[in-house]
Amino acid sequence: MNTLTRRNFLLSSGFGLRARAAQAARPNIVLIMADDMGYECLGCYGGTSYKTPNLDELARCGVRFNHAYAQPLCTPTRMQLMTGQYNFRNWHAFGVMDPKERTIGHWMTEAGYRTCIAGKWQLYSYNPPDFEPEWRGKGKVPKDSGFDEYCLWHSGHTEEKGSRYGDATWLENGKLRKDERDRYGDDVFSEFIGNFMERHRAKPFFVYYPMALTHAPFMPTPRSAEWSTGDRLKPNVKHFGAMVEYMDEVVGRVLRKIDSLGLRENTLILFYSDNGTGQSVTSRMGDRVVQGGKGLTTDAGTRVPLIAEWKGKSPAGKVLDDLVDSTDFVPTILEAAGISHPPGVPRDGRSFLPQVQGRKGKPREWIFSHYDPRPGHGKEAYTELKRFARDQKYKLYSDGNLFDISNDVLEQRPVGARKGGAEADRTRRKLQAALDSMPPAS
Repeated sequence: MNTLTRRNFLLSSGFGLRARAAQAARPNIVLIMADDMGYECLGCYGGTSYKTPNLDELARCGVRFNHAYAQPLCTPTRMQLMTGQYNFRNWHAFGVMDPKERTIGHWMTEAGYRTCIAGKWQLYSYNPPDFEPEWRGKGKVPKDSGFDEYCLWHSGHTEEKGSRYGDATWLENGKLRKDERDRYGDDVFSEFIGNFMERHRAKPFFVYYPMALTHAPFMPTPRSAEWSTGDRLKPNVKHFGAMVEYMDEVVGRVLRKIDSLGLRENTLILFYSDNGTGQSVTSRMGDRVVQGGKGLTTDAGTRVPLIAEWKGKSPAGKVLDDLVDSTDFVPTILEAAGISHPPGVPRDGRSFLPQVQGRKGKPREWIFSHYDPRPGHGKEAYTELKRFARDQKYKLYSDGNLFDISNDVLEQRPVGARKGGAEADRTRRKLQAALDSMPPAS
């Protein structure tokens, strides 16, 4: 027994045997998540400021969701995405995941998948010694996250994190690489993922790629003129557009690698974003100007792209208005892999795999958000606890304010009780019931 690896032991158990029996039919799953990029940035959503041909093509070949939402800040979304649970269940402090928390990495590995995470971590407290010292050194480290292999930026204390872009720093399977000259973070991460997929092409694999792009600081990319002039580490919001376009280029590399390995027809590809665009950025959707709303609970902070493609199984060019939030990824991925929901783990999400496969499924009637930033270092501006439930048109906050988002996207005109008509009244009751079904905030 003591000579078996953890993986071999799990695969020799009953759960592992069931996983191996179904392995041949199991798809590879690649989940890519952009950082700080709202839906308005992509051409396939009507964005006109930036060129995103690879993601536009992915949407043309797959399913695009018009009503995908995230938490207003990155780490609250990452917690929900990796555990399938609302933040009120397991959110303790910004950038901190409980070391005992189980993640999608654990469940996929235990079911026989080869697993990899590359990109941004930010789940281990990065407070400096003089800021909320009670949280310093707490959280989950990458080696305990359930993934077989990892290549991650921002995996330790703030003074160790270095650059995520030019001359990058990263932790690769336990080895810290610091200030690597001429290496760009998302080039490193996508190359690591490509090598991982090639080495494990004969078995089902799960890749989770939380990108560094397009989060501030807004830096030149390797395609920028400033990259070769010595200004690659000088931030300026003017670089945001180039970062969006480089993000699209990097996604294209991952997709082409899947193609070159002959795996496209057996790979479920999911593209998402962790929250809206930074507030210093303005983008255009034709004549409409959209200011980023990261940190806000408006659409500008929470409405994000979601594109899914499973070649040969997903209907090409399908556009859906079904609601999706970040808790839905765990049940979707587990269902695609043929894995039962883990016993004892709350199931807050709902699988959207049927919709990806062209079936009706069981779409949500509402989504719920418990947003409690509990700021960490550098996040002092985000302090207010907010709770709301929403559907495609209306949003109801726990303070009783109802907004018709379809006509008031900035949430400036609350709909008064019994003044919005029969539709608003019905929706208020539905959303209030959703809020009432949740435990009170603590």
